[in-house]
Amino acid sequence: MAKTDLEINQGHLLHNIVLFGRLLRRLDIEVTPTHLINLVKAMKYLDLSQHQDVQNASRTILINHHQNLALFDLVFDLFWKANTSKSQLDPESLLQKFQQIKQQLAKKEGTQPPPSQDNSDKTNQNSEIVPIYSAHEILRQKDFAKLTENEITAVEKMMKEMKWELEKRQTRRKVRSSTGSHLDMRQTLRHNLRHCGELIQLKWKRPKQKRRPLVVLCDISGSMETYSRLLLQFIYIISNGLKKTETFVFGTRLTRITHHLKHRNIEQALSATTDSIRDWAGGTRIGETLKTFNYQWGRRVLGQGALTIIISDGWDRGDTHLLSTEMARLQRSCQRLIWLNPLLGSPSYEPLTRGIQAALPHIDDFLPIHNLASLEELGTLLERLNRNHFPGS
Repeated sequence: MAKTDLEINQGHLLHNIVLFGRLLRRLDIEVTPTHLINLVKAMKYLDLSQHQDVQNASRTILINHHQNLALFDLVFDLFWKANTSKSQLDPESLLQKFQQIKQQLAKKEGTQPPPSQDNSDKTNQNSEIVPIYSAHEILRQKDFAKLTENEITAVEKMMKEMKWELEKRQTRRKVRSSTGSHLDMRQTLRHNLRHCGELIQLKWKRPKQKRRPLVVLCDISGSMETYSRLLLQFIYIISNGLKKTETFVFGTRLTRITHHLKHRNIEQALSATTDSIRDWAGGTRIGETLKTFNYQWGRRVLGQGALTIIISDGWDRGDTHLLSTEMARLQRSCQRLIWLNPLLGSPSYEPLTRGIQAALPHIDDFLPIHNLASLEELGTLLERLNRNHFPGS
């Protein structure tokens, strides 16, 4: 492998990017695991010998606020120079340097707080900040696993108010349209009979659009137990709000619960669902359950360009090679494969489990699902895909 300005071989690149993300978080720059995953994917399309291209790509993916750009550039240069030097990388010494640089930048820009403030000033500041955060906003941001019973009830009500829209696909059937792209010869001839067959006015038709089916596979193993209740609530709401939705749960085996969620009463639906599941809060064999789904249900439910959502934390006791194989098969069979992970909402989360590492190469979208804000993010993604059709749709 030819040397680059960064002099990092492929084996150490992932480790260094993860370490770089940790240091940025220690400096109060918000960097999530999703940002780091996107950066790793971007590296495949970059020439690592072009230092400026790598830095620009990193800035674009990792930085969300312009006030962090100056600090990021200095940190980037110091960090990667430390990696290229012959001396061993010491993260703590780098962090001390970064902290000093941050303080110098704050003084230079005049953003550092005054050295002393009396209690009245602090009280006034707090009185200005507190009203910004309403109870509604707190519930949006609070992790599902940390909600009290009263908060769970409030979150369930807020879930019911959410609306979901899925992307539409073009079918082979045609419908009449004033601005269509296909000539409707039958209607054209019938309409122009009054003109003795002269084609005075043309009639058009366009492809008919139908909403894509949705398939949801939810992990109900022991590691997901703290999220199971609200996730089932979410699945019930999205299943009843959208047509052509198929729902499955899995632990060590696959269970179809679509018909249970058709009850109008949510309590009856969830009670029937829990009664039908034999492996609730048990182990997880994602690869085996996906194989069962692909071979027994794939052809039935993945037609017509279905979207597929997997909800799981990725903890797997089964064969990771089988998981990778079945994930690849599933991705080829559906229009888009979305993986929702409740642990991804934690800033310190890293995709280190064997299951996640085997699944990641075959995932189109890797998103958190730990609070209401993450559900809104999922809704925004689906709406965006609704406006911008998928390639090849």
